[in-house]
Amino acid sequence: MKTVAIIYGGKSSEHEVSLVSASSVVRNIDRSKFNIELIGITKEGRWYLQPSSELDRVLKDEKATLKVNENITNEVYVRPAGKSNCFITSDGALNVDVVFPVVHGTFCEDGTLQGLLDTAEIPYVGCGCMASGITMDKEKTKVIWNDAGLPVVPYVLMTRTILNDSKKYDEVFKKAINELGLPLFVKPCNAGSSVGASKASTEKEFSMALMEAFMWDDKVLIEKSINAREVECSVTGIATLEDEANPCSICRAYLPGEILPTHTFYDYDAKYNDPDGAKLQIPANLSEDEIKNIQQTAIEAYRAVDASGLSRVDFFIDRDDGKIYLNEINTLPGFTSISMFPKMCEASGLKYADLIELLLNEAVVKHECKMKLSTSR
Repeated sequence: MKTVAIIYGGKSSEHEVSLVSASSVVRNIDRSKFNIELIGITKEGRWYLQPSSELDRVLKDEKATLKVNENITNEVYVRPAGKSNCFITSDGALNVDVVFPVVHGTFCEDGTLQGLLDTAEIPYVGCGCMASGITMDKEKTKVIWNDAGLPVVPYVLMTRTILNDSKKYDEVFKKAINELGLPLFVKPCNAGSSVGASKASTEKEFSMALMEAFMWDDKVLIEKSINAREVECSVTGIATLEDEANPCSICRAYLPGEILPTHTFYDYDAKYNDPDGAKLQIPANLSEDEIKNIQQTAIEAYRAVDASGLSRVDFFIDRDDGKIYLNEINTLPGFTSISMFPKMCEASGLKYADLIELLLNEAVVKHECKMKLSTSR
């Protein structure tokens, strides 16, 4: 029986989302096949091994959510090249076979955590350091997709240096108006769950939207507003290691789902705080050809960034002309009971517990291949 370390929490604006996601994973993992160790990360970035009572509490109460219990005697440190014994506590090494980072956002999903786990030489679920870092940056992702010939929403980039130069600021604003029109969507390049994103229909709203976005990042995307349907597609597989001998490595796109928001757009509150913030339609009301197009484009987008493990690829479909645009890719999507990623997989016949097992197996296959590579002459 393998031991899985579930890492959750994190020094991120999406800390609370992670707690809910991890609670859902804990309840759905096949306990007859996997033992669980819980490692919680505080909002300050400290790692703590959680007591078994925390796991029992969440398993016994369906409404309970994991907490990060801080106890200095159970602080966790990572040992480079530690492999299965890479996690060190005051009681010694914690034996782990594979890591499932159920975390989102900065310091969690941006390659930082992945790089640390790489140095520890431990298998982990999800994209590697490079793919995680690139896809966290919405502008860099657009550059790669555009270079691959994939459709992206037209945009203008603004950096904090421009914000302090009134002349350049006016130039960028005029460029955005001329090229993209009004209204505009303004969002940080490096933030998830629509944190810091807002819609601007006037210059005053644009200025306020920038202030909000620059609270979260030094780069901001200004995007064309599209009268769009919001469609998402789950993808699993290992883009650089697809091999029929390892079925879990083959890139697969699942039935897409559609978000029917009741808010102006699908922002953070609509996603996580308002139970009536949106309705989810799975599968999406699309023709067979449209579904195939979405799935194929999702796989191409996944491969273009060398993704592995899992990702949720988000699309806009223009209501006026039916054109499809890639919006973004989320390499560690939400795993809550109402999250789109597991629901789309389930609609395609892959049950939650089987999805978790698939992801853990993918992690091991990817790691074994990586460990065979030469690192010195």
